[in-house]
Amino acid sequence: MTLDPGSAAIIQLAWARRLGLDDDAFAASLASGERIVRVDESVRTVEFVRLFGSSVLVGPQWVAEAATGIPDEEMAQHVTLLTLTRSHGGHGLGAAALFFADDLPLGEPSGDLTVSHGNPEAIELEGLCPPDDVNEVGLSELENRYTLVHEVDGRRVPVACGAYTEWEGLLGHLGVLVDPDWRRRGLGSLAASIAAHEALAAGLTVQWRADVSNTGALALGRKLGFATGGIQTSVHLG
Repeated sequence: MTLDPGSAAIIQLAWARRLGLDDDAFAASLASGERIVRVDESVRTVEFVRLFGSSVLVGPQWVAEAATGIPDEEMAQHVTLLTLTRSHGGHGLGAAALFFADDLPLGEPSGDLTVSHGNPEAIELEGLCPPDDVNEVGLSELENRYTLVHEVDGRRVPVACGAYTEWEGLLGHLGVLVDPDWRRRGLGSLAASIAAHEALAAGLTVQWRADVSNTGALALGRKLGFATGGIQTSVHLG
């Protein structure tokens, strides 16, 4: 699916505010063809973000100077940021593809699944999943949770959760977690669809972020109908 022309501007506005930039920073960058650089000596995470043809780098002065002359295509690669920050203890947070949607087809639960809005089910689901998956999705940071529950021997078992949180009142940042024993059954797509439609109904544009090495998450974003919008590369300073 494609985004409405106005949606890209909304996405860039949300990211500009999240990164501490002027509201029109991305538009100005696109017009000038120059990278946005925000120098902040207090940040502990260096970020490079590219959205719809505009790019921004946020970090200390020494990072900004080291990145001068390096093309955006190289800056978007995680190894580049790691190399630039190694002498300051930089360690990887990875590179993530950014997908967006302002409209999506709606998935409906089958008769043997119900949707819970409670936190206990989401917390129980996290306990059933590998720690790496739990950390990447971060359900605890996504306050609107929709957990698919399956009846097993009279007991309600959480099998998947789609959730979102608001970014700057403009974006619904989406996350999905599925019990490993219940994967490859379309439950991730269903949970994501439910959460995404709740975000859309709240007037938000939906954002899906997937690590570039996570082929399953990348495939899910495309399957759901999200449009590719950019990339975010991050390194934490030691």
